[in-house]
Amino acid sequence: MPVTLKEVAKRAGVSRSAVSRTYTKGASVSAKTRAKVMEAASDLGYSPNVLASSLTTGRTKLVGLISDNFHNPIFLQVFDRFTKRLQDKGLRPLLINLSGETDPEQSVRLLQQYSADAVIVASSTLPMSFAQSFHNAGMRVVHSFGRHTSTPKVHVVGIDNIAAGMLAARTLVEAGYKRVGMMAGPASATSTQDRLAGFLQVMREHPEVETTTSFASAYSFDAGRAEMGRLLSGRFAEAYFCGDDVLTIGALSAAQSKGLHVPDELGLLGLNDMEIAAWENVALTTIHNPIDQIVDASIELVVGMLDGTNQSPEARLFDCHVVERDTLKRR
Repeated sequence: MPVTLKEVAKRAGVSRSAVSRTYTKGASVSAKTRAKVMEAASDLGYSPNVLASSLTTGRTKLVGLISDNFHNPIFLQVFDRFTKRLQDKGLRPLLINLSGETDPEQSVRLLQQYSADAVIVASSTLPMSFAQSFHNAGMRVVHSFGRHTSTPKVHVVGIDNIAAGMLAARTLVEAGYKRVGMMAGPASATSTQDRLAGFLQVMREHPEVETTTSFASAYSFDAGRAEMGRLLSGRFAEAYFCGDDVLTIGALSAAQSKGLHVPDELGLLGLNDMEIAAWENVALTTIHNPIDQIVDASIELVVGMLDGTNQSPEARLFDCHVVERDTLKRR
């Protein structure tokens, strides 16, 4: 049987409430009493029951971690960083897989049932209203990788996707391409809409460059391969900004299947700079998305809300930059 708080109290010669205060953040307990409790707990092998303490503190330390695209390998990095950093802060992630769902009602209800202390919506594709639904239900929420706005209703952390699209367009123009395209993700995704808007904004400044656009059905390898295969069956561009690394790797696979040499016969530019992009057999030229910084800032905001600070919604933006590898002509 697990060691109980009562047994620790008896061993330390203190009250049960003294043991409870020792393990309650911010509670008043003398250094002498704390030392006695910690020594007794160590001798007995005691660990506090987190679920039981939540009844006293009103805090479960559960943080809902929600995403809608588990098919994209970038989220292996995202969740690895999130779960480690949350655990470092003494918080426990509760992972929710939306995959195909856009209605927040079920997720809100589930997190309420578990009395989650906060929610992180980790998605670049969901609308702002999705994260706001948790706020409307009285929950603390951060939208990581969310759509930037100067007047956020919840905390938003990420990149400016319009600026990322502009950077992609300038990169292709500066590389000397005269026929460029954007092979975007699904048209309904907010990240697609903003990256495309930025891309086209720059391309309108260069009427001498022929520009085309198309959409893949999802942010996935298979969708990227299928859409690039379709494009390559007709008159295709000299280079494509594919909107996302996993789409770009799918496009690279389609080009290789057609016997095209990248970047001599077809240039490809991704976005995210996920780990796979740097593999030697991929060597993808891409736009770096500062994932670690975004995750750390998101958790900082969650901790601040739990501590009673960072209550007013704010938008935190991080800069992107191009990482040159082997799928695009050097500028």
